[in-house]
Amino acid sequence: MSEVISAADANRQFSRILRAVEAGARFTITSHGRPVAQIGPVGETEADIQARRSAALTRLLDRLEQRPALNAGKWTRDELYER
Repeated sequence: MSEVISAADANRQFSRILRAVEAGARFTITSHGRPVAQIGPVGETEADIQARRSAALTRLLDRLEQRPALNAGKWTRDELYER
């Protein structure tokens, strides 16, 4: 997911944006509220990002499947919303 920033703000904060991009961040630059450009790490395409997210989700689901279910007991609705 990319951070949305106006062209004017991107111009004023260009050094900060470059440091963030080096750390892996992505930015969508807008002009008059419309997206006009994206800034992100070199070589990482949207497909690369989607593949990385998909792999992370698969690892998470695999890990959750290996864990035993927790028996947390039963509560009444009043107990759950008690203040």
